[in-house]
Amino acid sequence: MSQEIASSPELSGLSFEDALRALEDVVRRLEGGEVPLDESITLYERGESLRKACQARLDSAQARIERIVAGPDGAPAGLRPLDEQ
Repeated sequence: MSQEIASSPELSGLSFEDALRALEDVVRRLEGGEVPLDESITLYERGESLRKACQARLDSAQARIERIVAGPDGAPAGLRPLDEQ
C-alpha cells in the first residue's frame, strides 16, 4: 500500500470490516449501472483506495501470524522477528 493511502485519515480511521463494507457498497453501485460516468470514475478510484487499504491490513495480519513460532506440540511457543527467515 502506498504511503499516501496508508496515511489517509479517512481510510486509516476505518476498521478492516468498515473498509470492506464500503468497498462492497462501491462495487454494488458500480455493478448496478445506474451511476453516471463521472461518478463511476470517482467511485472506482475510491474502491481502489479501499481495496489497497484492505489488502495492506490483510498483509499485516498475515505477517503477524507468520511470526508466531510453534513449539513441538504445535502450540504457539513465542514470536520470531518479522525479518528472520
